[in-house]
Amino acid sequence: MKFAYFVRPHIGGTYTVFKQLREGLAPYGIEVCWMSMGQTEALKDPEWFPEFALGTSVSTDGLANERDQARALAAAIEEGGFDGVFINVLSDRIQTNIARYLPEAITRIMIVHNITAGTYAAAVAVRDHVHAAIGVSDRIQSDLVRTMGFDADNTFAIPHAAETRLSRLLNRTPRATEPLRLVFLGRVEDASKGVFWLADILDHLDASIHLTVAGDGPDLQAMKLKLARHGKRVTFLGAVHPKEVHRVLLHQDVMIMPSRFEGFGLTLTEAMAVGCIPVVSRIRGVTDTIIDDGINGFLFQIGNSAEAARLITGIAANPEGAQLLSSAARDKAEHVFTLDAMARRYAEVIRNITAAPPEIAPPLDFADWSFPKGLRPGLRTYIPTPIKNWLRVMRERT
Repeated sequence: MKFAYFVRPHIGGTYTVFKQLREGLAPYGIEVCWMSMGQTEALKDPEWFPEFALGTSVSTDGLANERDQARALAAAIEEGGFDGVFINVLSDRIQTNIARYLPEAITRIMIVHNITAGTYAAAVAVRDHVHAAIGVSDRIQSDLVRTMGFDADNTFAIPHAAETRLSRLLNRTPRATEPLRLVFLGRVEDASKGVFWLADILDHLDASIHLTVAGDGPDLQAMKLKLARHGKRVTFLGAVHPKEVHRVLLHQDVMIMPSRFEGFGLTLTEAMAVGCIPVVSRIRGVTDTIIDDGINGFLFQIGNSAEAARLITGIAANPEGAQLLSSAARDKAEHVFTLDAMARRYAEVIRNITAAPPEIAPPLDFADWSFPKGLRPGLRTYIPTPIKNWLRVMRERT
């Protein structure tokens, strides 16, 4: 079998998941290739040239309207001999909406990566045109079934895998009296990742504790301004290529993740795989299913910078306890979030829905191409970001 996974090569979790699925499903006789639309800057970088062989970018040159672009995407799926597609909900409007227009013979599996209202609305918009839905955490699977009307028999929770094979080759030197090394790894964006709270967290920490920011994003410059008062206590690495992530984390002691919302938290398991202790916002059904609080990491209330700092200070003051936390984090990553477990679950879903395809809505005609509610801008588009952020925090604290 052959599946297209809608993503373009980039530094980010969605492409990392593609690489995991491509490798993990190959032993099951399932080939997974990436597919995107238009040009991608990554493919102009020699470092990404090896990715050419793993997928294709559908040309949209001369295709001014979205309907024609969607037709080109559908044609590429047919001409490529694909049996099915993985649709990453809301990563791209056309690639999400294409689920409603593909021929009946194409198996469609929706992957929902986040817990936001916008993501859920987009999932509902194409719900009746997919054979299965996969939430990357228990929270997402539960929300889809309990509040979004998804069929429980064809809606699954499959967490991402942590890359542990390389981490086993990398030995962490136990910290003794050296100052604690703190790292943030991920997209530098405040609405979801809560990166502006990093400055407040440092305010509550001993001046010897150093923060490394590994990542890029739309709020990088604004965050640098907020962190400027901490001077040389902060180092900015910029975007880190996936093959370098483990080596960066290996030289850090604690990973801080002050997110307002997450669908899973792939960087969290990557940190655990090398024994970097996670100190993370408590997000119900997401981070609390990854971290056993006080055993292999710590959870703190979203937005509570003082609590996060208190937990980090406790780790710094107790090197022996930190070593136990580090070992426990690594152990859980190696035994729970494995590529084999992830691939086996995906293979089971594919095998079951292809053997007995669930009844779904008939495909729509491209002549009637349109975006349904949920894939069109709604009222939430016009809500000011500070109000959105406040509402997100209040939702998670209730």
